[in-house]
Amino acid sequence: MKELLLVCASSLLGGGMRYLVSVLFRMLGMPVVPLATITVNVLGCFLIGLLSGTSFNGICSPSVKLFLVTGFCGGFTTFSTFMNENVMLAGNNGLLQALLYTFLSLFLGVVAVVAGYALAK
Repeated sequence: MKELLLVCASSLLGGGMRYLVSVLFRMLGMPVVPLATITVNVLGCFLIGLLSGTSFNGICSPSVKLFLVTGFCGGFTTFSTFMNENVMLAGNNGLLQALLYTFLSLFLGVVAVVAGYALAK
């Protein structure tokens, strides 16, 4: 239960930060789509790489990793989790798996969005 609360609380923070980035871009008169989105995605990828690398070196506890990587980065952007999983797959002699995961995620994601739009009409 403690782990669930950690993830819930930090996901709230990550989602809030994602929203604030889009507000900042709007206030600056910059296009939210795609600039704010790509900023969040790239920053999230950097953070998840940094935090995952730190936790693997024994610098932070599993609870801190859960809070920051799963919760905060997951709430900030699921794209960072997706990219981190691809790097882990490819790094474990799974380059083909990583490429398949990427292709299927993108293809099925687009199909799902199109299906959702079609169903909404």
